[in-house]
Amino acid sequence: MENTSGLPYDPDQNAEEKRALRREYRAIHKNMEGIRQNVRDCTIDNLTDTVKRADKAFYKVKNTTEATLDSSVLLQLTASHAQMARSLKSGLGAFDMDDYLAKLITFMGGHNLDNQNPDDPDADDALLDAPLDWDQIGRRALAKSRRVPVVGFMLGPLSIEQKKRAPVKRAKFEKNKADERKPQEIREEDIERSVNETTKNVATLESILEETGAVNLFRFVVNPESFAQSVENMFYLSFLIRDGKAALDTDEHGEPTIFGCAQPSDEDFTNGLRKRQIVFELDMATWKRAIQVFEITEPIIPTRETAKTKIGNKWYG
Repeated sequence: MENTSGLPYDPDQNAEEKRALRREYRAIHKNMEGIRQNVRDCTIDNLTDTVKRADKAFYKVKNTTEATLDSSVLLQLTASHAQMARSLKSGLGAFDMDDYLAKLITFMGGHNLDNQNPDDPDADDALLDAPLDWDQIGRRALAKSRRVPVVGFMLGPLSIEQKKRAPVKRAKFEKNKADERKPQEIREEDIERSVNETTKNVATLESILEETGAVNLFRFVVNPESFAQSVENMFYLSFLIRDGKAALDTDEHGEPTIFGCAQPSDEDFTNGLRKRQIVFELDMATWKRAIQVFEITEPIIPTRETAKTKIGNKWYG
């Protein structure tokens, strides 16, 4: 069903028009229930008229609720059509094989037995000897199909050789104890525990923000020497914003600005203050663009040394 109206979706559609449209779909549903209960008396014309009626109603559908009703009607139509197809007779009363073959032979230029003289003993021989124009029926069939005719066997391949599966012998896997390697044993005292870097760096950013005051977000977090540390700075700054120690706003030029602020109290939340969350994406292209646009040559947040962890006798950074 196709909606050809100018606006496919209109949340401000007239309420009276929507009510009338729902009444129409309810009437179609009721009609479909009657068809399903008396499917033997139903004809293809009944289903066609219902499809046209639903299609006319769908012309006015501009909201999801009415579109759901239209889908329900389409499902009922499909179910009724399938039920009608199952109830069709497939025996001799519906299809006469002998009559079909007689008409097929006549169409291909043969002679029908009905036109032969029953007293003529050579009638059957004349029918068998008459040449049949198979090309004619082939051309008629090709007109109804776009499939390219190919060469193939009507009854399958000429011979079928059954394949015998050869037994596969699997050699027994034997472990060589000389090749075995024992994993390195790690004891708790081998791992040197480090202080919580996150808490330390969040406190560092808080003190730097108090000294700088209001500053452009990109100039504050972007480190032109390290993309990884720029991402880390954004991560640490998110803790200050979450705790209410920093605020994010836009200045008169529309640039994002970050500045320190006092933490909100329980009274502030009682008076209607709400927390908001945003997702900020900082990829390599944005990092390079920020350095170029804001002419960042020195980082406001000093470059940190890469943290390393010692496991056993090796250091991992």
